[in-house]
Order: sequence, then structure tokens, then C-alpha cells
Amino acid sequence: KVLICLKQWYQRRVRGKGTRFRPLSLEIAKPLFPLAGRAMIEHHIEACSKLNDMQEVILIGSEPTSEMTPFVREASTKYGVSVVYLQEYKPLGTAGGIFHFRDQIRKGNPSSFFVMNADVCCDFPLQEMLNSHMRHGRNDVITIMGTEVEKAHSSLYGCIVANDANNNEVEHYVEKPETYVSNTINCGIYVLGIGVLDHIKSLFNEQEKLSTGDSDSQGLERNILTKYAGSRKLFVYRHHGFWSAVKTPGTAVFSSQFYLSRQRDINPDRLAQGPNIIGDVLIHPTAKVASTAVLGPNVTIGANTVVKDGVRIKHTIVLDGCTIESHACILYSVVGGSTQVGSWARIEGTPNNVNPNQPFAHVTNPSTFNEDGKLNPNITVLGHNTSVPKGTMVLNSIILPYKDIGHSYKNVILL
Repeated sequence: KVLICLKQWYQRRVRGKGTRFRPLSLEIAKPLFPLAGRAMIEHHIEACSKLNDMQEVILIGSEPTSEMTPFVREASTKYGVSVVYLQEYKPLGTAGGIFHFRDQIRKGNPSSFFVMNADVCCDFPLQEMLNSHMRHGRNDVITIMGTEVEKAHSSLYGCIVANDANNNEVEHYVEKPETYVSNTINCGIYVLGIGVLDHIKSLFNEQEKLSTGDSDSQGLERNILTKYAGSRKLFVYRHHGFWSAVKTPGTAVFSSQFYLSRQRDINPDRLAQGPNIIGDVLIHPTAKVASTAVLGPNVTIGANTVVKDGVRIKHTIVLDGCTIESHACILYSVVGGSTQVGSWARIEGTPNNVNPNQPFAHVTNPSTFNEDGKLNPNITVLGHNTSVPKGTMVLNSIILPYKDIGHSYKNVILL
């Protein structure tokens, strides 16, 4: 079994959740945002479909079922696995969602199940992680995927202190600590033995007796992992490959680059070829790209998009139904669906790359504003159905949907 927890992005219209991914999440649910031409969570499902004895993929979130049904049907057919979507009656947290849908999880008598956050990007070594988990020989054990990051950024994640000499047992776990604990962090991917459901049930029974807060909503990290640490029931699987959290449009572009690069080995026919294609570029079959346009590296062109003569695009995601007029230049950006970019316009953001000379370097998810209230340098985002006239420059800015830009902008959020 695999649970992919869609969590806060499905409350994107309330309580201020998922705001760092706006304005992209205003028109499309964040887990369905395309990375390398496929929905963010489709990469998870593809990896899950390769597991031995795979039973079912369960998506848990609060979005209306009608919005998820088309994707669920397509993914089930495409990957040959059962994919279901279960809608929460209210935001429950990861542990709350597991508890609420425990009967669905137990169906088929699985010995263990994965829990995965939707906003992670990696090479998903799921079979290796499962093999490591099964070696513990118990059904009440949790295995966390962990990776190493720079010390300065470790406090942005759940931090793991593990004993390498004792099968990587987790002795201490702190979710987003205020001070340095460890540079081994939680990747948001777990394997839980089926017996962990009994522990989660006892937690909810205890909360109900105490009547403390919202007993239905419980987080896996703070309510389960912190208590499991040091109990000889929590272990870390150390991942040394690529991993990134996809929290912002900037990290979406970076993560799309990773998925595009993997296509070279897995399915090179998906990538575009030609004299004006540089590096990894994916063009939807229904898109029309002029032969004189220069694309790449790290470019995805969505369905029914038109790219005209002399256009230059690199490190950019262009969504469906856009028109890029002749000689426009788009660098380090995300162009929302149905957007019109005029001729000789320039759309440019600031690269969000890692320092190759820094050990354990990962792309970060900077806040939108710095301490002075000014925009942090980041990629440029054009919201859905934006119109950019010819000769206009939009630099390091965020443009909300349905805007007709009248002149050039730099370092602004256009509401």
C-alpha cells in the first residue's frame, strides 16, 4: 500500500496554506502541477508501480473528488495499479488521515505501507527502502527516508539523530528545531508496519480522553515520530541520491530539471531533438514550435502552446495553451496557462541553483520577502491568462492571474 498525502495544498483557498506556491496553485492543485510534463504526484505513482507486490495507491486530501477523478482514472490505466482518492471531511494532518482511513489501509492485509508527502522530488529508491525496513522483522516499526543537508538549512526540516552502529536506529527526532540538532533531515517518505496503526489508535484515544485541541487532526512528525524516537521502533534509511522539497515555483523549475534529466536514461524518446534544442527539453505533441526558436536547457512546453520564430527559452516551464510571439525571451520563469507573451518581450527571473562546491547542498525554499520587506531574488511567475505586450520586460516578479500588463515591471508582485 502507498498513501500519498496531499495535505495543505488542498486548503490553498483557506487558512493561508501553500501560499509560497501561489499564484500557480490558484488555478491548479499543487500536486497536479506538471514537472517535466507530468503531474507532481504522477512521478510518485510511477515509482510505486515498480514495487514488488504493489496493491494500491491511496491519495488523501481535502479537494473535491470531482477535481481529482480524471487524474486518478488516467493514472490507474497508465500505470496498471489501483489508484483511489479519499477526500477528508476536514484537514486531518498526516496521522489523522491515516487513522481516519485505517480500514482502507488494512484492506488486503498488507504487512506494511508507504506514506509519502506529495511535494517531494527524488529518484524514489522505494524497493531498497522497503527491503531495509523489512529486515527489522517487526510490524510496529517505522522507517524514515533521510538525507543530509547543509547545517545552516537543517532547522527548516525535521532533524534526525541516528545510531549508525545500531542499524540506523533513530535515537532523537525534532521537527523544525530552533537550534542545530543534526544535518540528517526527514525527506517526507516513510514505511510503516501495519502494527503502527494500533499505536496511532491509542494516540487518538488518549487525545479524546484528554480533550486537548482538535483530536481528529494529528501530525505524523510531531505526534508520532518524536514519541517513537529512542524506542527501538524508528529507523532511518539514508538516501544519497537527489532529493528536493517542492515548496515554491523556483524549486518546481529545479525539480523539473531533475525529472527531465532522468528521461535521458529512462525514456529518451520523450525529449525533443533538433539543431536548436539545447540539453533536456520536453515539448507536448500538440504544441507548435517554430524551427528557429531556441529552447533549453530545462524547458517544458505544455499542450496547445505556440512558440513562434526567434523565441529563446531556457530553465522555464510553459503551461498549456500559451502563445509566445516572435523573438520573445523567457529565462528562469514559469508561464501560466493561456498566457500571451508579445514579440520582443523579456521575461526573466533569478536562478535558484545549488552551490556545487558545498557538501550536501540542496536547493532551498526561500521566503517571498526578506527582512526588509523586499522581494527575495527568485524566478518570475506569470499567472494564468496573463497578457504581456510586445517589447515589455518583466524581471524577478510575480504576476497574478488575468492581468493585462501595461508596462515593464521589476521586483514586484502585481495583484
